[in-house]
Amino acid sequence: LATLMVFGLAHGTGSWTPSRLLLTGVVVAAGWGAVITLMLAISPAQRLPGMLYWLMGDVSYARSPWPALVFLVLVCLLVVPLGRSLNVLARGPMQAAALGVAVRPLEWTIYILASLLTATAVTMAGSIGFVGLVVPHMLRLVLGNDQRLILPACALAGGTLLVLADTLARVVIAPEQLPVGVITALLGVPTFLYLLYRSR
Repeated sequence: LATLMVFGLAHGTGSWTPSRLLLTGVVVAAGWGAVITLMLAISPAQRLPGMLYWLMGDVSYARSPWPALVFLVLVCLLVVPLGRSLNVLARGPMQAAALGVAVRPLEWTIYILASLLTATAVTMAGSIGFVGLVVPHMLRLVLGNDQRLILPACALAGGTLLVLADTLARVVIAPEQLPVGVITALLGVPTFLYLLYRSR
């Protein structure tokens, strides 16, 4: 729903541009943040700790992982064959269209699948930041930019990073447990700043 709102509001009279999508996404996120704050304000006090932990990212209350895992495998099986087209699209939409790639359907497919995967992950474990930002960039430094390798490697490396961060969150101040989102942010912020500095 949020993705459809962003694309619907960002389109306007022209086409989508990255800056327009970004600004619309920020505004829509702020609106949903206000709704979440309202829910926290009117919720019973005994529910607040669990809700706050979920907002910070916490896998200790996660239910059975099988539905999300099956969905992830299905999406990977669907997206990996598109790796060659994504490699061409990375060179720019004009060049991709000139080389025979159906740019708009491919972009829509990737947007929808990424949105559904994100929604599934957040539903399972809350808002755990920086995994999706840091892992692909780090893997590109090691594996290059071939999407046929990067896509399955991101699924494996992202899951591995999350398990390691969750283990660290459970042992740092044991027997208390930190939200895993705190650990990924502490690891992700300096890594991402380093990547930004390196890209200059």
